[in-house]
Amino acid sequence: MKRRAYSITAAIIALSVSGCGQRGDLVRGVGEVGPAIPAGDTAPPTAELQTTASTQARPRRSDEVLRRSEERQSDEYDLPPE
Repeated sequence: MKRRAYSITAAIIALSVSGCGQRGDLVRGVGEVGPAIPAGDTAPPTAELQTTASTQARPRRSDEVLRRSEERQSDEYDLPPE
């Protein structure tokens, strides 16, 4: 009995997941407004611009190797906690 319940549950899950596939590109309907124009810009942002990660979100990796040891410069703002 349990085995049959598991197989029915698995079939339901498989059918519901199989319906999640993309059938075509998303298109705005007639009369729908696109994304808002940010302050200071003259045109609305494109899909490419909105999906590209900023450098703050995905910083570049620095592969520069330390070639010689250097002493740290003094930091007058590096104070011990009070």
